[in-house]
Amino acid sequence: MPTSITPPPIGRFAPSPTGELHLGSLTTALASFCHIKSLGGRWLLRIEDTDNERCDQQFTEQILIDLEALGLHWDGDIIYQSERIDIYNDYLSSALRPLTYGCECSRKDLEQYWAKEQQANALDEPHQLQPNRTHYPRYCVSKQLDRQQHKLRIQLPDYWVGFNDGIQGIQWDNPQQTLGDMVARRQDGMINYILAASIDDGLQKVSHIMRGLDILPMTTAQVSIMHAAQLPAVDHWYHLPLICNADGQKLSKQNLAQPIDTRDPSSLIAMALQLLQQPDVDKDTPANMLKQAIAQWDNTPLQGKQQLSAIEP
Repeated sequence: MPTSITPPPIGRFAPSPTGELHLGSLTTALASFCHIKSLGGRWLLRIEDTDNERCDQQFTEQILIDLEALGLHWDGDIIYQSERIDIYNDYLSSALRPLTYGCECSRKDLEQYWAKEQQANALDEPHQLQPNRTHYPRYCVSKQLDRQQHKLRIQLPDYWVGFNDGIQGIQWDNPQQTLGDMVARRQDGMINYILAASIDDGLQKVSHIMRGLDILPMTTAQVSIMHAAQLPAVDHWYHLPLICNADGQKLSKQNLAQPIDTRDPSSLIAMALQLLQQPDVDKDTPANMLKQAIAQWDNTPLQGKQQLSAIEP
């Protein structure tokens, strides 16, 4: 009688090439790599370059150079989301079609709506002046607007969705109340980040996702989209504490975080492992340091933490 073979765990690193890697994104890459390799799994690389206004090929090339210099070698072929727009549109036209609708509301329209809501709240409940600025009022849900000529919104479920986060603990959220009917595809054709990520994670059969805490609020939306699209679910979620500078700001391209310099990759690996509160490894070649880090990888020191402080090199 043939025995079934359990597929290996699959993790991924999915940077957006809107800038070079910095200490924060390096730490995410290193953590996801060491974690999935400690489980005997495969580490995939996906370039999330659907934003053609901000993404740049030179940043993509530099990200690949930096990962190679650090010994973070991916398994299989790289996926570029910019080459998969037809796949996302196919899902919007098929499995996700019942949940999507065309929308003609401009940002100005929504600002006016939110301003009226704020005034109404000020009269009814003076201490609650801020309306939910993500909750779309569904003006267009019944208009049956041309889907190709307008932005597309997707209706997220209005009930509690939960999952267990291996670092942050059990999470519950109502995607509709948190994100509303989010824009799935802009009028110019650009695909929403979380929609593309949901489809790709399902198609790539990603079982373990380790990423930054800033993406946590979008996770129940991703769970819901993957379910609606009839895609395989992600079995294990891990949202890493944010790496912050001395002022408590998240290290990000928007905050002008310094790009990493991989001329001394061993020092960068040691710094990232220290930030991640992992056991010390011997200063050696990147390959040998990663081998040690994988062998002793432990999520426990990170559990429940929201941020970690770093001094950029």
